[in-house]
Amino acid sequence: MILSFKNKTLVFILLIYFGSILFIKSQNQSSSDFATAADRPELYLPLLKNKNIIVAANQTSLLKNKKHLVDFLAENNIKIQSIFAPEHGFRGAADAGEHVTNGIDSKTGIPIISLYGDNKKPKAEYLKGADVILFDIQDVGVRFYTYISTLTYIMEAAAENNVEVIVLDRPNPHDGYTDGPMMKNQWKSFIGLHNVPVVYGLTIGEYGKMVNGEKWLKNGIQAKYTVIPMLNYQKQKRYGVPEKPSPNLPNDKSINLYPSLCFFEGTQVSVGRGTGLPFQIYGSPWTKDFQYQFTPKPTEGAKDPFLNGKLCYGENLSQYPEDLRKLNLDWLRRAYKDYKNPEQNFFLKNLFFDKLAGSDELRKQIVAGKSEKEIRDSWKKELDQFEKIRQKYVIYPN
Repeated sequence: MILSFKNKTLVFILLIYFGSILFIKSQNQSSSDFATAADRPELYLPLLKNKNIIVAANQTSLLKNKKHLVDFLAENNIKIQSIFAPEHGFRGAADAGEHVTNGIDSKTGIPIISLYGDNKKPKAEYLKGADVILFDIQDVGVRFYTYISTLTYIMEAAAENNVEVIVLDRPNPHDGYTDGPMMKNQWKSFIGLHNVPVVYGLTIGEYGKMVNGEKWLKNGIQAKYTVIPMLNYQKQKRYGVPEKPSPNLPNDKSINLYPSLCFFEGTQVSVGRGTGLPFQIYGSPWTKDFQYQFTPKPTEGAKDPFLNGKLCYGENLSQYPEDLRKLNLDWLRRAYKDYKNPEQNFFLKNLFFDKLAGSDELRKQIVAGKSEKEIRDSWKKELDQFEKIRQKYVIYPN
């Protein structure tokens, strides 16, 4: 069949049209093919072959098929010398702050060394014979969440003992925003080792890169440090966490509220440990003007919760609709104003609140009745200074 010039032109236009649709569709599909670094073995397995490996991992160290990284490495004949476990342990069942001991992984027989308890920093003997520490733990992007401190101490020990650190990167569930008061030197601890704000807008791989680049390790030493990047990750999107990073952050709602509600851990107010809604509710026996009621009781991950067995009055935020991109100070300020207990101060005597906040400034501002705007304005200069540091280590589109 012979086509006329007019028909040939029509066919040509149709081919261009449908070709464009297919191209756009393929582009959109490729841009949506997100993968964590753990699901990019072609990038990291060649770096591990014929080497002695220590794996820093926990229950979040999963591939997309739900296979644990340790099992995947063993199947690929990677020699795993030991496992480093962070706070909450290798299987993630221990309470916050609970002493975690060394042991043996029942499935693989590989020795587990706890990096929470007596040995927050790996001893030189633990690194003997190792070539690489492979780190793959889901962080939540908040300064007082201890996995970034564990990474820091691993990097420090690795640098001192000439061992390479490779980080398999995972999303920051708080994307790329930064907010909150800055950590000051006097209040540094395991829940805040560095002069960064509460929410710092970096993935854990980027964070380690910053620690190394700014020479924040002991004596300014630097580790041999490599980040295996994610595929098609960008910071303006919220990525859900498929496995809870710790017992009391059971879902994305709790993670969303965590930076704002964790300040209550330094007060006489419960954040719902020992209930079905940890970090989604708050309340106290001494804030009776609030309508919502709950009673903390022992649960897995909260064996002796704060205010155990006491009726608390507070607020249920489990249906809070907003993806927070700044700290909400209203909840803290409202609870402080409503608190009525002549025998106990709102803030715990050990001033754990100050360690969470990074200094005593936020506590004093709340006591003085400062407005949220006044408190936020006091952060601005240091947040702007931190942003200049942060930008040097951003790997992904912001």
